[in-house]
Amino acid sequence: MEFAYSEKTAQPDQPQALSDYARRGYDLVIGHGGEFQESVGRVAGRFPDTQFLIVNGTEAGENISTMSFDFPALGYVMGHVAAQASETGKAGYIGAQKLQFYVQLGEGFEKGFLDSRPDGEVFTAWTNDWDDVAKGKEAALNLISQGADVIFPSMDNAVVGSLQGVREKGKMGIGIYYDAIADWPETVIQSAIFDMRSALVEVISTAKAGEMESKPYIFGLETPAVARIGSYSDRVSADAQQSAQDVIGKIIAREIETR
Repeated sequence: MEFAYSEKTAQPDQPQALSDYARRGYDLVIGHGGEFQESVGRVAGRFPDTQFLIVNGTEAGENISTMSFDFPALGYVMGHVAAQASETGKAGYIGAQKLQFYVQLGEGFEKGFLDSRPDGEVFTAWTNDWDDVAKGKEAALNLISQGADVIFPSMDNAVVGSLQGVREKGKMGIGIYYDAIADWPETVIQSAIFDMRSALVEVISTAKAGEMESKPYIFGLETPAVARIGSYSDRVSADAQQSAQDVIGKIIAREIETR
């Protein structure tokens, strides 16, 4: 398999970059991020023999596939865990931009929390910045000041700021993307793991085998190699952990609606 990539491609330059790889004969061209949706839509029709993949894309087409995660389901489980661990009955979700999947993640978190604690409350904050650590911390401290004792930040580098604020106040945090308890053992109580590497291996292997379809590839809790929860903190009781496992089983069996 021959592989090539380009970094930091500004949105105005995306069509040219995508077209260049298609002209050079690459069988699969990947736009890594939902911001590639429009550009791939403009380019794909000119290269019918090339398969395009949009990570976190929202619309497949004739030779366009998308790959994403079941964000509401993972959010729901994190909300359930947060509700079991919370002492105040209040939690907070922090996002960067109101992109579809991160909105769904927050909505799933809120639904999971409130299904477990109907008298509870979930606050949501948007920073409009993925990487500003100071903004992430400020958002977390603001939600904590409103009574939230479990905070779920879903940004990029700004997550560090949020968890710093959570740690300073002695509250609880939810990790994202990886098993964050390894870096935040006194703060993180559970993590929503979206294993992008494993997801891409799955989809690229399908393409290599000539079996890729122009459809959405969505990975959820039924594919734990790709989408799963992390390790529990000892701040989450054994009963709460078992309750979360029961919820996961019901989500996989489609006995719980996470949206």
